[in-house]
Amino acid sequence: MVVRVLRSISRTSIFLWEKRWRLAVGSLVLDAQEHVAYLNDEEIPLTVREFNLIYKLLSYPKKTFTRSQLMDEFWDSASTSGPRTVDVYMTKLRDKFSACKDFEIVTVHGLGYKAVLK
Repeated sequence: MVVRVLRSISRTSIFLWEKRWRLAVGSLVLDAQEHVAYLNDEEIPLTVREFNLIYKLLSYPKKTFTRSQLMDEFWDSASTSGPRTVDVYMTKLRDKFSACKDFEIVTVHGLGYKAVLK
C-alpha cells in the first residue's frame, strides 16, 4: 500500500514539475521550456529578454520590480544599457499584449513595474 502511494506521489510530482513550466493568465499561456507565448492559441513573437521579463512579472502579480532589479536579472553587467532601457521593453510588451485583457503592466512611478491581473 505504501509503495503504491509513493509511486502515485512520484508521478504527481513529475506532472506538477512539468506544469510549472507553463504559466497561464486567462487567455495567455507562457511556455518557459519553449520560450513561447500564446494569446488565444496564437503565438506572440517575443525575444528571449521580452519573454523573460513578462514571465517574471506574471509569476509575481502585484509585486513591484525596480528597473535596477530587472536590469540586474536580465542584462549582463557588461551592458552599456541604462535603466531606462527597461522602459522601452515595457512599452514593447504592452504593445504586444494590448489584446490581452487579463492583465496589465503598470508603471509604479519613481520605482518600476508590476503586473496586475484583471
